[in-house]
Amino acid sequence: MEENAADHCVRVRGANEHNLHNVDVDIPRDAMVAFTGVSGSGKSSLAFGTLYAEAQRRYFESVAPYARRLLQQVGAPHVQEITGLPPAVALQQRRGAPSSRSTVGTLTTLSNLLRILYSRAGTYPPGAERLEAEAFSPNTTAGACPECHGLGVVHDVTEQLLVPDPSLSIRDGAIAAWPGAWQGANLRSIVSALGIDIDRPWRRLKKKDREWLLYTDEQPSVLIEPEPGRIDYGYYGKFWSARKHVMHVLADSKSERMRDRAMRFVQGVPCPACEGSGLRPEALAVTFAGHSIAEVNAMPLAEVADLLRPVAELPEASAATSSAGSGESTEVAVRICADVVARVEVLLGLGLGYLSLGRRSTTLSPGEAQRLRIATQLRSGLFGVVYVLDEPSAGLHPADAEPLLDVLDRLKAAGNSLFVVEHDMDVVRRADWVVDIGPGAGEAGGRVLYSGPVAGLEKVEESATSSYLFKRAEPVAHRPRKPQGWLRLRGVSRHNLRDVSVDVPLGVLTAVTGVSGSGKSTLVTQVLAEVVRGHLGLAPEEDEDHAEHGTSDEAALEVDVRDAEGVESFDRLVRVDQRPIGRTPRSNLATYTGMFDAVRKLYAATDEARERGYSPGRFSFNVAEGRCETCQGEGFVTVELLFLPGTYAPCPTCHGARYNAETLEVTYRGKHIADVLALSVDDAATFLADVPAAFRSLETLREVGLGYLRLGQPATELSGGEAQRIKLATELQRARRGHALYLLDEPTAGLHPADIALLLRQLHRLVDADNTVVLVEHDLDTIATADWVIDLGPGGGDAGGRVVATGTPAKVARSRRSATAPYLAPRLRRS
Repeated sequence: MEENAADHCVRVRGANEHNLHNVDVDIPRDAMVAFTGVSGSGKSSLAFGTLYAEAQRRYFESVAPYARRLLQQVGAPHVQEITGLPPAVALQQRRGAPSSRSTVGTLTTLSNLLRILYSRAGTYPPGAERLEAEAFSPNTTAGACPECHGLGVVHDVTEQLLVPDPSLSIRDGAIAAWPGAWQGANLRSIVSALGIDIDRPWRRLKKKDREWLLYTDEQPSVLIEPEPGRIDYGYYGKFWSARKHVMHVLADSKSERMRDRAMRFVQGVPCPACEGSGLRPEALAVTFAGHSIAEVNAMPLAEVADLLRPVAELPEASAATSSAGSGESTEVAVRICADVVARVEVLLGLGLGYLSLGRRSTTLSPGEAQRLRIATQLRSGLFGVVYVLDEPSAGLHPADAEPLLDVLDRLKAAGNSLFVVEHDMDVVRRADWVVDIGPGAGEAGGRVLYSGPVAGLEKVEESATSSYLFKRAEPVAHRPRKPQGWLRLRGVSRHNLRDVSVDVPLGVLTAVTGVSGSGKSTLVTQVLAEVVRGHLGLAPEEDEDHAEHGTSDEAALEVDVRDAEGVESFDRLVRVDQRPIGRTPRSNLATYTGMFDAVRKLYAATDEARERGYSPGRFSFNVAEGRCETCQGEGFVTVELLFLPGTYAPCPTCHGARYNAETLEVTYRGKHIADVLALSVDDAATFLADVPAAFRSLETLREVGLGYLRLGQPATELSGGEAQRIKLATELQRARRGHALYLLDEPTAGLHPADIALLLRQLHRLVDADNTVVLVEHDLDTIATADWVIDLGPGGGDAGGRVVATGTPAKVARSRRSATAPYLAPRLRRS
């Protein structure tokens, strides 16, 4: 009997990946298995770093050696043995693909089907030749609009950007886009020599002169006469219009600072040639069901299904032909439409009917992208596969999570196994089996506390999951606050927000709720952020604690707000999100928080360092004088194995320390600088307890539950939830207090309930310090502890974008129009 049971299990022996401590565990196949534990406990190390990595390694070994070089291979996991492991597919939480050419249509492959449909069965203008499918893609030379190269957007200057204050004269800097210093003075002298009054206010200059100064391509050379006090000889100066100067900088300048400045005067506008579709006119002239492919790409998915369903359900199809007049009732049209409708209906079932095929993937939330990938897998019809999912419910409203769980049940019923890393206790309760890792995070975790049916976890006292799963945990206690004022926005229009008016309370914690796509992130991270940013005079993305730039096309749109009152209450804007704190391993916890500056100064102040003349810069692994030259301060070297996966090995010179031998000779309390980077936050807090600048950073990191992280842990190894808490801790350690607006987008996504409790205590600390906190949130425990709730909806996309209910959590829970209320009310009763 036992032997037979083992045949239905994946057996793991001796797993030591990351923080796992020689883990042995048996996991049933053909079941939904939830991997639980606090953030950083080792769940993902077991599910993804061990099980999925081994399945991928075995698959790659079956591929021809030469073909392996074309695949992104994963290294072999640190495990003694895994038996009974089927092929695996990973569905991980990721932000939208960075390419602006990636869309919902390309992610789901629906765009491919549509292009074939228009190519083979579209209605062409009389006399037009039939186009190949590639001609309907903006990502190919055959289909891309020649003006915008398929992007659908052209970048150009406008007078409002070039001349922000028309009351100024040219001498006083009316043309803000022109360079400063000598170059600016030179251009003013040229303009004066051309007979244009540089002391007259800009708005009083002749229109033809204004347009010439801003837009002309002419570059006359003008003799500049000697001027007392500026130049003592004449010379010929060449004129540059404001537009020509900006475009020249963007095209030719090697200075990132100059390019960033020039970008302030440029905005993206829909391409006039293709009206934003990115397609050639020949492709746009072809229609199906009376619509061009660009129009279908702009429709919500629900409308696309309605448009194509009549063709998909035709009882009889005419013979297929391959001419331009093949018609829309051919067998080709019927079969393609039926396939498209079937795929779209899966997406509708997951609550994604508000998305359009042309929606850029850069604007999708992780939850939306995750559901798109799950829907694609459901249509694939695979059997006997292990699906390894990374928090599939993250970023989902409870109403959206229910259809997702139904889809997961269908994947399991189709003969597959589901290994789900999950923090949502409602999802865990639906599992057949639970593997709980812990008890803590980092070195304090990495052990299997329990593996068995869900009910059995209740008896495991050291499990942090158990107390939340079986509702023994105490809710976060706080005293409800009353608003100290209001930020009143009137006539807000952006995306699906249409002429919305909303009052945001000041001096309290506000949760903005609603189903996915209802407009929450648009209101908080775009409208609120840009209104306050404009009041503070900050450039886009220039606000504090927002290190990552690269604004998407969507984020570059103008916000239409008719009126805003109360914005003067804020003197700071802080956005805290889950974007990485750095893109390379050189960026780490210590450098991001600033504590490493204090550590480097500490080592530079030692007697040994002063005798040698070492400055704090010597103790940076990014500076040539102190770093190991073999690995350039990386700590490792890349080893290429040709037909096997490439791997990393510790540097043979510094053995992973990153520094050269001379730098490591300087010690403080028996540890050199590399030893400090290897310490956990908890250990470093003890070691650096008498270094106030460093200890303050370390203490705030511990307070948000990150004591297990290493100081030198690369930014690339941090999860989105860890990155967000690091940003919050960095803000908490600052001495300035009060009158700041904190905006957070789903701060609890990816966090265990125990970590959410720690986070909530810190957010309430910010409010107690006379700040205003506004967060987009789906977690019901977080919403229940808020002082105020703004619920948007009632649906997503065009069915949302309206304020459905506002007030205290208790008041919103009584609303009959709110999709959040039916889930919030029971949670409030429990607390």
